[in-house]
Amino acid sequence: MIDAILSYRFMQNALYAALLASVVTGIIGTIAIEKKLISMSGGIAHASFGGIGLGYLLGFEPIWGGLVFAVAASGVISRLPKNSRLKADTMVGILWSFGMALGILFITLAPGYMPDMTSYLFGDILSVSSGFLVYILIFTVIVAALFMMLFHPLVLYLFDEEYARARGINVRLMEWVVYLMLPIGIIVLVKVVGIILTIALMTIPVSIAKLYFNSVGKVVGFSMLFSFVFCAAGLTLAYYVNIPSGVCIVIISTVVYLLLMFTRSGIQKRRHRQKIHS
Repeated sequence: MIDAILSYRFMQNALYAALLASVVTGIIGTIAIEKKLISMSGGIAHASFGGIGLGYLLGFEPIWGGLVFAVAASGVISRLPKNSRLKADTMVGILWSFGMALGILFITLAPGYMPDMTSYLFGDILSVSSGFLVYILIFTVIVAALFMMLFHPLVLYLFDEEYARARGINVRLMEWVVYLMLPIGIIVLVKVVGIILTIALMTIPVSIAKLYFNSVGKVVGFSMLFSFVFCAAGLTLAYYVNIPSGVCIVIISTVVYLLLMFTRSGIQKRRHRQKIHS
């Protein structure tokens, strides 16, 4: 049965996309969780919809428009002064709704029939073409290269900015790197699980890895593994039941996370009671 599925070119592309997206998930998911940038990441993902709509309006590849809007949104948020009265969460909310509104406006103004935006909103990894796979590969290589080249100073920045600054690390540069990696990685995940479900794929595999590991390297590595397993299982289920693949991926990953979390919690409670009675 598996051989039959993999005989289709679109399934092969989907698996390659899942593998690349898993690399991105492990890296930017860990960064977003450690720096508490999950809400911001959601805002960036939704802001990118404006660029996707602009691509349809002007007739160029929508993913490039989405990338420009995502990077711009990330840049705007990063430029907010630390002591600004306008909180980052407020700006995220503004950019979130503004990007979605622009996307809808551009798509409405685009000539011809209104395109089906389901794949961008909820993801459709089964529709990844060979050409689009090249884009995903380029974005993944950029994110992975930045992470590997700056691993040690980046880890110090994630956990203790003051200590990193005392060690002579350019904290401002690390901040810019993070705010660049996030939108690039998010654009990869948008095609896999969609704008609406991106946060789930960013956080769930990393959260599972953090249940068992404390090392950043292990969290990133096992997050990649968990993400790929969830993506592969989700796209296989989507193929057979004919529902959006992003929905399947998120449901499977959420169920697994809840089971593991409650199981681990139950084991820890039993061990605690045993220690008390021993």
